Amino acid sequence: MSAAAQSIGPVGVGLIGAGVISDQYLGNLTTFPDLDVRFVADIDTERAHTQAEKYGVPGSGTVEELLADPAIEIVVNLTIPKVHVAIALQALAAGKHVWSEKPFALDRESGLQLLEAAHAAGLRVATAPDTFLGAGIQSARRLVERGEIGAPLTALTLMQSPGPESWHPNPDFLFQEGAGPLFDIGPYYLTALVQLFGPIARVTARASTASPTRTIGSGPRAGESFDVTVPTHVSALYEFESGQVAQTVFSFDSKLSRSQFEVAGSTGTLVVPDPNTFEGDLIVHRGEEAETIPSTGSTSSRGTGVVELAQAIRAGRPERASGELAFHVLDVMVSTAESAQSKASVDVASTVDLAPALPESWDPRVRTFTE
Repeated sequence: MSAAAQSIGPVGVGLIGAGVISDQYLGNLTTFPDLDVRFVADIDTERAHTQAEKYGVPGSGTVEELLADPAIEIVVNLTIPKVHVAIALQALAAGKHVWSEKPFALDRESGLQLLEAAHAAGLRVATAPDTFLGAGIQSARRLVERGEIGAPLTALTLMQSPGPESWHPNPDFLFQEGAGPLFDIGPYYLTALVQLFGPIARVTARASTASPTRTIGSGPRAGESFDVTVPTHVSALYEFESGQVAQTVFSFDSKLSRSQFEVAGSTGTLVVPDPNTFEGDLIVHRGEEAETIPSTGSTSSRGTGVVELAQAIRAGRPERASGELAFHVLDVMVSTAESAQSKASVDVASTVDLAPALPESWDPRVRTFTE
């Protein structure tokens, strides 16, 4: 019997990739009672050991050792984007469900390959972002579905910053294939838009690159330059299957850092919390004065989706941060890049069925599994 066929008790978890983001994941995953974090793996086994020891995880070592543990049901894949699919396929072949950091894949072909492999094996390939499971976006979705701004009509989203090279010690990969502002930040905004408006049907986009090189601003490599191989500013118009439209900007070229997410309805406009966070107040404009509404729900951060996946596996229901949702967002991002390159509109072929909003009372820190 594979680990993924178990049906009781906390779900065993192994984590591949002990880099910067593993601190956020391990800090949360080890506190969720429905999960049993058993192993940390990395190509640098010493780094894996350090992270495992820091967070009280009993095992560490190689990917092969992790995949050989029959008690591990979910592999949390925190590797760099260009190897997400390869690692996920390896985990599926070992009989494990997968939770991957975004993006789901770098192209449609490998994304479809991953979905098909999971379906054939009867396994799950859930994918970040899980920020939309937090109180902020879930509260926004419930507010829109209650009709509190009337019929939702349009959205405006902005993510502008100077870029991550000023603070990230190894930012090269964030300016190469599989990243840039579209693939690195786009999943948060696009996933949230799909939660509020449904699937995206068509995109018209333009893109540019401010400089062919960037310079690292902090850490041991400070002052070192690296090549930029992807657009660093993307503007897009998204048309949804339901008829709404959204204007978006994803940019690493602005000295003014800001995030904006607005949904205009027939009777009001909603300011949505930053989709790259898990909480934040909602602000509703219906006239001259704005109403601030506190968000309700989970405020746990990265790793929340792993718990929701584990609970879905045990309950035999679809997970919310599903591979199908992640593939649709990937398809939209690839279509955005194609539209920017061709300077023509591109139809999005994929679609997705949305799971219901989470109950306000859902809390990943509450035990739901018995031994």
